[in-house]
Amino acid sequence: MRELSERQQGILGFIEEFMADNSYPPTIRDIQAGCEISSTSVVDYNLRALTDKGYLNRDAEVSRGLQLVNGTGNQDGPPDTVAVPLLGTIAAGAPFPLPTADAQGVETIDLPQSITGPGENLYALRVKGESMIDALIADGDLVVMEQTSRVENGQTAAVRLKLEDETTLKRFYREGDMVRLQPENSQMDPIMCDASNVEVLSRLVAVWRVIG
Repeated sequence: MRELSERQQGILGFIEEFMADNSYPPTIRDIQAGCEISSTSVVDYNLRALTDKGYLNRDAEVSRGLQLVNGTGNQDGPPDTVAVPLLGTIAAGAPFPLPTADAQGVETIDLPQSITGPGENLYALRVKGESMIDALIADGDLVVMEQTSRVENGQTAAVRLKLEDETTLKRFYREGDMVRLQPENSQMDPIMCDASNVEVLSRLVAVWRVIG
């Protein structure tokens, strides 16, 4: 294997320790915080270097898609799975009411732990619509969401419009007293709302797509 820079050695050591402690890989933001790195783009650059040099296998499509090569995170056989409740459908186009678990019945889907982590406070929704297509979230995909009432600007979130009692999946931006719900589709306009009318329900963790 090729020689590593000091930063790459630090990142690799952090990943090894994190996986030993938690039994699942860290996210890019976990690495950024744990290694005190200025931005996620710097983390991404070094993860690509570690992959190219043969120290990591990486699935960049999922938030916890790291696997150590010949290390503690390397697993033989199928990965451990977590049962995540599937609560219904969410619009990625015009907002509409989100079905409740009681109305739908409690259906679960088994997802790899490399995607879900420990699986706490997670649920899945099926996407309806194409407003997030440029973020590679297509009609019919499953989105894995983590329940939270707060998100950072630019994160993809499920939000409820209180007066309309409707929900939608969009990128979230707080702009003064307003919230901009930004679609990832160049043919669609953002939704501008009074911040008091917007309730954050969850943030996007991963996208799960079955092909074929």
